[in-house]
Amino acid sequence: MLGFYSEPDTFAGQGVSVRVDPQPEQGERPLQPSEEPVAAPAPANDESRHAGTVKWFDVTRGFGFLVDDGQAGDILIHFSVLQPHGRRSLPEGARLECLAVQRQRGLQATEILSIDLSTAIEPAPRPRAESDRVDPVAMLDEAGEFEAVAVKWFNRLKGYGFLVRGSDSADIFVHMETLRRAGLHEVEPDQRLRARIVDGRKGPLAVVVEQDD
Repeated sequence: MLGFYSEPDTFAGQGVSVRVDPQPEQGERPLQPSEEPVAAPAPANDESRHAGTVKWFDVTRGFGFLVDDGQAGDILIHFSVLQPHGRRSLPEGARLECLAVQRQRGLQATEILSIDLSTAIEPAPRPRAESDRVDPVAMLDEAGEFEAVAVKWFNRLKGYGFLVRGSDSADIFVHMETLRRAGLHEVEPDQRLRARIVDGRKGPLAVVVEQDD
């Protein structure tokens, strides 16, 4: 017979019940509770309709909880019921309508009827680095005349590289978009180019480049 292992404060929105076999066959290693994930909801006939707000959802563990508007308690949301909607997680604060069944430890959603993200609390976007906000085109008025440069190195995966010029040994930063505006999709070390350069916050910056005819 299957039993249940329960983490502390199970189904208060902070844990989940996991099915384990308390009497393994002879010679078989007992299954540890942490080794078995939350089970997907099984089909049931005693479904009830609920609406509520997502309390939290743990993407790594694959489940979360909905706070029912009708004070029915927390409703377990397994990621499998989100898949028909093309999702594997939900943001905090999202509104849901779902069908749920009563399990031994509480309600569990069996089908998501609707998802409303208008009230969701989305994660704050990662602040961009200052260097990401540099717009070479906006600095054209500060740039000098075209001068001869050579490619020191360029990494397409990183999206930038450096040029050098004969007048000094300083590296000149060049972004992939600057090269693309010149129709240059590939550059090689020591390739000769011409560039207009400004003194950027972190050093010389190429704002316009062209092929050296």
